[in-house]
This record gives sequence, C-alpha cells and structure tokens, in this order.
Amino acid sequence: MNKNQADTTYFAHETAVLDEGCEIGAGTKIWHFSHIMKRAKLGEKCNLGQNVVVAPDVTLGKNVKVQNNVSIYTGVICEDDVFLGPSMVFTNITNPRSAVNRRGAYEKTLVKKGATIGANATIVCGHDIGEYAFIGAGAVVTKEVLPYALVVGNPARHIGWMSEYGHRLRFNDEGVAYCPESGEEYKLMNNRVQKIG
Repeated sequence: MNKNQADTTYFAHETAVLDEGCEIGAGTKIWHFSHIMKRAKLGEKCNLGQNVVVAPDVTLGKNVKVQNNVSIYTGVICEDDVFLGPSMVFTNITNPRSAVNRRGAYEKTLVKKGATIGANATIVCGHDIGEYAFIGAGAVVTKEVLPYALVVGNPARHIGWMSEYGHRLRFNDEGVAYCPESGEEYKLMNNRVQKIG
C-alpha cells in the first residue's frame, strides 16, 4: 500500500516521518521518531521500533522486526521474518571517505528468510546472511553466513548451528539433530544444514 492512500491499514506514530513514495504493508507498525524514505518498501505486519531509518530502495519482507536505533541503508534487502536487534548496523560502502562521493557504488546485502541479527552487531556490506542464520550480539560479519549458522565475535566466526525456532542444534554421530522446542529434524552434511522433518 502506498502511504498516500486514504484508507491506511498500517500504524505510524505521529512523530514518524513517511516520505512521499514509500510503500507500507497492511498491519505494519512504525514507532516514535522513525523515518521511512522514498521508494522504501515495507511488507505486511512489520514492526519498526523507535529511531529507525529505512533508506530509499530498501525492501523489507513480511513480518520483519526492527528494534530501536537501526538504520537500514540503500542496498539492503531483508526477506520475510527477519529480526534486526537493537542498534545493529548495516554498511553499504566498504571504503567510505567523507570527501569522496561513492553514492553510486553501494554494495548489496541480502538477509534471507528467518535470519536473526543480534543487538549491536555490524554487517559489513556485500555479504549475504543465509536463511535462519543467527548473528550473535556484537558480532562483526565480514563474510557470507551460511543458512542456519550461528556466528559470534569480531570478526564473526562460525561456532554452531541454530534451528528455525532459535535453539542451538546438537548433532549426533549420524549428523542428525532435533529442535528441542518444535521437534523438527535437521541433517548436517558437507558443512550444510537442512531441515528434514
């Protein structure tokens, strides 16, 4: 839905700024002092906390949760069900200089379905985050993150695997693990995890 349609089906706090030409899906909530810029696209049932900036040409899928103090810069795409923790950071230029205009050189970052990025984590641009990956609080991601991977630290390193419900997976000798909450079954083969049940 375009923000200018009379029949709004989303909520925006009175202090939020919604630029002409942004698109906001039904059921989305935008809280205090947030700014949605032109050509930004927010899917249905997103929730953006206070002091969030969504730059031009950013796309958020359905049910994306953005916590307070997050700026989502041009070049970032978040698929459905992504969680962006408080004060986490995206970049979109690898070699910024104040005196050098690199506006046309933004690098892309794709955050795939169900991924979680923890509080105060930094995602260096140009590195995709796989489905249901889990980036620990304060991690600095400098390379691609595999689906279901758990990464922590600076620079972020892979230390394990997570279920779609956000639980650490413990694989047996046959490379099989079960999520303790959902009971879903996962298989580890060739350093890749796949949900099989």
